[in-house]
Parts: sequence; C-alpha cells; structure tokens
Amino acid sequence: MIGDKQDTVIVTGAAKGLGLAISKTLIDAGYLVVGIGRTISPEFDAFPKRASRFIEFDLMKVNEIQDLVNRILDPLDAPPYGLVNNAGTGLDGLLATQHSTDISRVLTLNLEAPMTLTKYVVRHMLKARRGRIVNISSIIARTGFSGLAVYGASKAGIEGFTRSLSREVGRAGITVNCVAPGYMLTDMTKGLSGSKLESIIRRAPLGLPETQHAAHAVRYLLEPSAEKTTGTIITVDGGATA
Repeated sequence: MIGDKQDTVIVTGAAKGLGLAISKTLIDAGYLVVGIGRTISPEFDAFPKRASRFIEFDLMKVNEIQDLVNRILDPLDAPPYGLVNNAGTGLDGLLATQHSTDISRVLTLNLEAPMTLTKYVVRHMLKARRGRIVNISSIIARTGFSGLAVYGASKAGIEGFTRSLSREVGRAGITVNCVAPGYMLTDMTKGLSGSKLESIIRRAPLGLPETQHAAHAVRYLLEPSAEKTTGTIITVDGGATA
C-alpha cells in the first residue's frame, strides 16, 4: 500500500508549470498524487514521499500507455479516484508552414494520449463505481488565436471528448470535466514586454491568473461537493473571455 489510504489522483505533465501546481494543491488537500512526466523535477521530488510518486514516461508512446497504467496500479490497494490529463504541447506558427510531424505531435500528445490513458484508467473507475476525470483545455478552444490552429483544434477536441464521455460514465458515479485556463502568470508571460503583454493584461479585468488559480479549480472538481458537476468547462482566465 502507498500512503495512508488516501484517494489516488494521477496527474500528467506533473513536473512543472500547471501540472506541478495541481500536484501541490492536491497533495495539500490530502490526496496521493502519482505524477507522470518525461523527467522528474527537483520541485516534484521535494514533495513528501508519503503523498507523492513519480513515473517517468513519454506520453507520445501511446502504444505503451496500457503498460503504464499497470505500473501505476500495481502498488495501489484501490483503484485510482482521479485522473487529471494536463500534459500537452503547442505550436506557434501558421498552419501553411507547419511540418506534418509537428502537427501529428500536437494531436498525439494533446488528444490521442489523454483519450488512451483515460480509456485504461476509467475501466477501473467503472468497476469501483466512482471517479473523477479532469481534462485541461484552453480558452483557445473557443476563442481561436492566430498561429495556434492545431493547438486550438486539439483543445476543442478534448472538450468534445469530455462532454460525450461524461454521458457514457455518469451512471457509474464518474464525473468528467474540463478546466480551461487563459494566459497565466508564468515564466513565459513574465518574459513578454511592451504592447503584447499590455494587450493580454487589458483583456482580463481581474488580471492574469496564476497557475494555482487553475489548480484550485481542479481541486474543486475532485471534491465531494462537485459530485453533480459533469460535462462542463470551468474557465479560469481573469475574465478575459467574459
């Protein structure tokens, strides 16, 4: 047995950025977090070992995801309670000039991999008749953005997947939702300057959110009080799309 009978939540892309913030928020809430990522970070490694575990895995290897799920479940004494599909990648560039391998990478990591991981994890949730699935989308799925056509398509796809799956598994007590962040205060946005940064900030009347704001939305969707919330998208963007 790992931990002290905590509910287990799997978080992909857990080593940095939003995934790291989600992991910390869930650990603080008492969950056992199994983080998935290509390489563990010092920040994740510093989490208490009683409440965290990390598996190094490249989700581009879709054909090996079933084995990954077996590696996750073998040490556990109960099915996982939650799955947070956070790992993803983006391409900044016009579609007409993008290489087909780059397009394939975005669609594989942002759409096929989370769908495949969910497929194998939800089987165990169905047997337990309980579970929470949270997919990380983006406001780009609805607003669009020049240079992010493939990324936007992948996130729109994950939102459609979320709505349909919520209907498939709802009668088994499983909820499926999305959290859609906008621009967040990260190292990337802090590096912006001039009119581009000002334009982004002006669109958000509450100011740009930080990663912990989106992480707390994820935490809410895992709480008992969210048991009747499913098939929906929670937007965390400081009001930019209001």
